[in-house]
Amino acid sequence: MANITKAYYKMFILDELAAQDTVIHRISPVVKLLVTLAYLIVVVSYGKYDIMGLFPLVFYPVCIMAAGNIPLKPMLSGLVVSMPLIIGVGIFNPVLERTVVMTLFGIDISAGFISFIALLFKCCLTVLAALLLLSTTGMNKISAALHRMHVPKVFIMQLLLTYRYISVLLVEASRIYNAYSLRAPGQNGINSKVWGSLIGQLLLRTYDRAYRVYQGMKLRGFDNQYYGVNLQKATKIDKWYLVGWAAFFLAARFINITMLLGLLTIEVIK
Repeated sequence: MANITKAYYKMFILDELAAQDTVIHRISPVVKLLVTLAYLIVVVSYGKYDIMGLFPLVFYPVCIMAAGNIPLKPMLSGLVVSMPLIIGVGIFNPVLERTVVMTLFGIDISAGFISFIALLFKCCLTVLAALLLLSTTGMNKISAALHRMHVPKVFIMQLLLTYRYISVLLVEASRIYNAYSLRAPGQNGINSKVWGSLIGQLLLRTYDRAYRVYQGMKLRGFDNQYYGVNLQKATKIDKWYLVGWAAFFLAARFINITMLLGLLTIEVIK
């Protein structure tokens, strides 16, 4: 029960962060969405072994977190949730690519291990960028930005309602867990033999609850249309924000900033 309540709180702490009033929060949601999309494209465009080239891109999330007053802990929690999937995808890279490309402190490093680390690095950067967009903009303004960019309304509604009613799933999961705990006192966790039936019950109960929520929305005038918040036109600051980050992303992609900084450091030491 405590874990489910904690997950419920973590899901909505991003909305609380999005309600702040900082320099980053005042940037146009459309501009922030475009910058995030550009950042994601640049990150995934790097080669599978290019770890050093990704380091300059760390500057973007660090800068946004500092300027937007975003604490590190919620971001790390989001990264931890996404890690099992990425680890599951890339865990076999060291096994499939065994060619030794370098030796570090007497340990042979294979090409598969490097590609695995690069994949983890890309995952961290992309997930962090998405979390920062959500925590500095909010789902309502992101949906409005998508609408301004002429994304079909059906996709916007699907995204918005899915995000808002994840809480329905968490509440039903909490009720099922409490019911199971009362029927199996003293048992540590849920027996693996009943996982399948409990998941089925969870899906059925969530569907029934979501249907009742939908009926309540219909009774209150919901007509399956998206009516988002009104967004102001982009200002000069918004345009400079977009141009500045776009220039930085292009520079980081086509100029080896890491090597240049290394050479500069050597020259300064000399």
